[in-house]
Amino acid sequence: MQQALNRIQQAIVDSGDASLDGWLIYDFRGLNPHARVLLNLRDAMLSRRYFMWVPRAGTPTLIHHRIEGGTWHSMGAGADLNFLPYSAHTELDAHLKTLLHGKRGALEYSPNGAVPYVSMVDAGTMERLRAAGLDPVTSADLLQGFQVWDDEDLAAHRRAVQVLMDAKDAAFQLIHERLKAGQPVTELDAQTVIMERIAAAGMEVGHPVNVSFGANAADSHYEPSTEQHATLQPGQCVLIDLWAQEPGRPFGDVTWVGYAGQPSEEYLHAWNAVAAARDEGLRMLHQSPGTLEGWEVDRAARTLIEEAGLGEFFVHRLGHNLGVQIHGSGANLDDLETHDTRRVLPGQAITIEPGVYPMQRGYGIRSEVNVLMTPQGPLLTTPVQAAPFVLGEGEWEDVRAAGLGEAGL
Repeated sequence: MQQALNRIQQAIVDSGDASLDGWLIYDFRGLNPHARVLLNLRDAMLSRRYFMWVPRAGTPTLIHHRIEGGTWHSMGAGADLNFLPYSAHTELDAHLKTLLHGKRGALEYSPNGAVPYVSMVDAGTMERLRAAGLDPVTSADLLQGFQVWDDEDLAAHRRAVQVLMDAKDAAFQLIHERLKAGQPVTELDAQTVIMERIAAAGMEVGHPVNVSFGANAADSHYEPSTEQHATLQPGQCVLIDLWAQEPGRPFGDVTWVGYAGQPSEEYLHAWNAVAAARDEGLRMLHQSPGTLEGWEVDRAARTLIEEAGLGEFFVHRLGHNLGVQIHGSGANLDDLETHDTRRVLPGQAITIEPGVYPMQRGYGIRSEVNVLMTPQGPLLTTPVQAAPFVLGEGEWEDVRAAGLGEAGL
């Protein structure tokens, strides 16, 4: 635990906020998943509230329930740590007041719930902490430092991306060949091919990937099932959103699209707007690495889709933090669902995935790439789709080649 506490103290110092006295890490029965990660408590059995105060300098203090004293002393063995046990709620309040009165401390809360991935401390506990004299600030920026990838994370992510690319190609090739042969192909057929490839590589997905035909592609979180799935018809779009990870390592997460036959002018217009928004997000990250706030990237990309007359159909953020959880807790590219003012910092990965979903027009489009921010700038870790696959015409290798874009910045 000492290593974890040292890292937390260093993050406080590195924040550059001299007025920050410390970081209060609170949890009750796993309601704050960040607490277990920060303190490296993944396998601990804990059923009572605890508060770990990590000061900018000096010895951290743990307020814990007496019945879990043995557990905490075992986990904290060898660490420079003060223990304050409590049983009664009055005793807990007295400890909080002694420890926190007049202190300015970070914790997993977000003013107005602006960043829900950080907002883990319940309102009642916030009232209790304020009554104890704590001046709370959000730990959103501090948490960003714990989302950093190492070299093995990047290597594992690249392996996942390669599996996804192979699985994606196998699914589109199946669709292409069935269309050419005049044979039916369903969303489940394509999904099965993808899931088999991912499983064969020993990777995990969490839940089945998304294969959507026609109007189903306008539901951005659609998932085919045995009870509900479509058979592809000529003139319909195909959207495949797939993801995978090596256990305990960052995800790869991509979306590619195609069309049964020659795409309509309306579809191509929407594709061009989506691709332009994707490329604008990449351009901004490339020009101003490490300085942009998440909302700024979303706003610039979203403006292009709005100028194409499709703004009302872009109903989600531009991209999300990517990590061991597919939707990580770092900065998102978001000026729609939230106004994310966190900077997109080196060591963190994000998706860029603009999309438009005009349900009444019977199609949906999304193009998704992954980017790792490095001290030298953004590293694009996935191939880029240059154009929708035109399925059912010509040879598959020619169709595939026509859809591929440049694989780097």
